[in-house]
Amino acid sequence: MPSLLIRTATPADIPDLLAWNAAMAWETERKRLDPAVLERGIAGVFAQSQRGFYLIAERDGVAAGSLLVTYEWSDWRCGDYWWIQSVYVVSEARRGGVFRALYADVVQRAAAAGAVGLRLYVETENQRAQTTYAGLGMQRCHYWMYESLLGGNPLKTAE
Repeated sequence: MPSLLIRTATPADIPDLLAWNAAMAWETERKRLDPAVLERGIAGVFAQSQRGFYLIAERDGVAAGSLLVTYEWSDWRCGDYWWIQSVYVVSEARRGGVFRALYADVVQRAAAAGAVGLRLYVETENQRAQTTYAGLGMQRCHYWMYESLLGGNPLKTAE
């Protein structure tokens, strides 16, 4: 199997990131994202680097997947947690080491930047992803996640 190249995404990758984020929302939660809002959200990462960055995995020059890293300050640990979000691997590349390579790159970058840890959240019913994350040495933590959406930005769920 050809090796993977992991690179930092650029604004030229926005069309792929847009398509993949929309596909991920549909595949995992049966939610349809507003493409205009999603595109502004993705562009917002490129516009303000303090929000985070995207990584792209390429195999033979063809984009095969991506993820977003965002930051959360921890006053308890006096450092940043790096959150892995918006993970997507194209269907034909799944189970081919794409996420593993992306994750290894994030681990290396986070360690070099002095991050205190990595975090991600996963759908409670996504057993395949949970198995993948555990296989990489990540541990399920004891926190539950709560949210309250503001600003009238609802996601559309399949009927």
